Amino acid sequence: MSTTISKAENLVEMIERMPADSVLTQHGVSWDEYEELLHVMGDARALRVSYDDGTLQIMSPSSKHEKHARLIEQLVGRLSLRLRIRVLYYGSSTMKKPRKQKGVEPDACFYVQNATLVGTKDEIDFNVDPPPDVVVEVDLHHESISKFPIYAELGVPEIWRYDGEALTMHHLREGQYVASEASLSLPLFTSAVLTEFLARSPKQDQYDILLAFEEWLKLQQQ
Repeated sequence: MSTTISKAENLVEMIERMPADSVLTQHGVSWDEYEELLHVMGDARALRVSYDDGTLQIMSPSSKHEKHARLIEQLVGRLSLRLRIRVLYYGSSTMKKPRKQKGVEPDACFYVQNATLVGTKDEIDFNVDPPPDVVVEVDLHHESISKFPIYAELGVPEIWRYDGEALTMHHLREGQYVASEASLSLPLFTSAVLTEFLARSPKQDQYDILLAFEEWLKLQQQ
């Protein structure tokens, strides 16, 4: 008796052979195949999967990539607690809308203005719930600009993109992302401020960077 192997299962085999910091792109993938792949892969994976009207992209992040993403989250967390701003974190949650044939997984995302709308939800339904107020994309070796149209279709108001040298902020305006100096959701954060603290990483560990950031926050409140 023969067994039919689905495209999703074939993709899983290819994914398992992917080295860290690499990208796999497949064209002609249906929405059902994309959904099946997400189901087969499950939650126990350290990958970023995006889907744009038939084009599937899978990225395997490096430890350096993850280190930057987690540091950004921690900086946001320190500011949230210090200034008593409610920020809810949803990590690399899969954001998808079947009717738009779009799906994406950021390196990090969080709710600020819409935090009270998602509240204590464990699962976000992007067909009815609002998108995150901010998503983070870390681009050390693989560009994420191609994901911007996906985020625009999903209605994400703000993207922070870090390329290893500078963090840039982009605000959604009439369906397009426009570069900006400061965050809409957390105005104390500017491109220059986040770039400065992320640039400390080669010489300082995360603990020392966060201590320095806390001292900086104290000065802003004086």
